[in-house]
Amino acid sequence: MYQFFIQPDSIKEEEIWIADPQDVNHIRNVLRMKKGEKVSLCCEAKGKEYICSIEEIESDIVKAAIIDINGESRELPVKITLFQGLPKSDKMELIVQKAVELGAAEVIPVAMKNCVVKLDAKKAAAKAARWQEIAKSAAKQSKRSRIPVVREPVNYREAVALAGELDVVLLPYENERGMAATREVMERIAPGQSVGIFIGPEGGFDPSEIALAKEEGMHLVSLGKRILRTETAGLATLSILMYHIESVSEAEEERDQP
Repeated sequence: MYQFFIQPDSIKEEEIWIADPQDVNHIRNVLRMKKGEKVSLCCEAKGKEYICSIEEIESDIVKAAIIDINGESRELPVKITLFQGLPKSDKMELIVQKAVELGAAEVIPVAMKNCVVKLDAKKAAAKAARWQEIAKSAAKQSKRSRIPVVREPVNYREAVALAGELDVVLLPYENERGMAATREVMERIAPGQSVGIFIGPEGGFDPSEIALAKEEGMHLVSLGKRILRTETAGLATLSILMYHIESVSEAEEERDQP
């Protein structure tokens, strides 16, 4: 079943009107959907998923009847922010796409000392808009209940200041050794918390950036004995977190059942 995101004013009593030009075009001309086919329509503001049956497909609007309303969220019970050191080429597009699939709530590109890529304000805004569209597409594909936010790039000190508002901040670092400390930090993360993940660019973290991270109380962790690429490290950390949090959350739900 295909999924689309809607605004609250799209909901009209027992039906929903899809008026976003891109979505209408996708339904009508790309997917070539027909009357009677089902779609999932998510409203972030209401926190609900509407299972609908298409009634009319016009040139500028699609009308769908509401069949069922699902209030169960598919979001992780923690808010994860990925602070990604700006990588070369189009690697950021892959990182955004996969981070959204793995449950990240926000992606913040970070200009660090060893970043090769340098973006001026105009290019940064254009890149962020592109990345946000990729996040939206990935959210649809992975049946997320909300569209994660991709911010415009910030510098390292700005990123550290933003991370100071979070409950736990992890920084995978190649010079850290031993998985026991990583496991201990991960296992203390509980549903309801906010978590930050700092990933360096291809050139790695500058020593001054690591020093500042330690001063700010970030947890430097190891991801194993191998050196991971910048586009792999964040996704590996997200995967570990997703497994841990979902497991804890499911265990709590089972305990609460009568």
